[in-house]
Amino acid sequence: MRDAILRFAEHYNYVVTIFLMVAGLFIVIARGNMIKKLIGLSVFQTSVYLLYVGPSKIIGGTAPILDPAFKVYTNPLPHVLILTAIVVGVAVLSLGLALVVRIKEAYGTIEEDEIFAQETDE
Repeated sequence: MRDAILRFAEHYNYVVTIFLMVAGLFIVIARGNMIKKLIGLSVFQTSVYLLYVGPSKIIGGTAPILDPAFKVYTNPLPHVLILTAIVVGVAVLSLGLALVVRIKEAYGTIEEDEIFAQETDE
């Protein structure tokens, strides 16, 4: 039991990442409100960011500056890629919110079930 707890404590960042991933996916699938779906998508994207950045940090590593005193370097590429992913995620979220506004103007609701009911009645 103690070994399991120690392994859990060593890899808590993966546990948090998996929890956020499952929670975000559940929100996207289970909710009919489009704003809540966008929030779930943002939570899911955040978990992916953590999944990439978590293992890329090397304890004791430093920036890759040529210095003979440092032996261990941290690769900056995952962090740069995640910054790009954050920008793309914000753009996707803003586009989604703009679409929700247009859907609200067209149908008078942002609930999927009500929109589907209106579409099948016509």
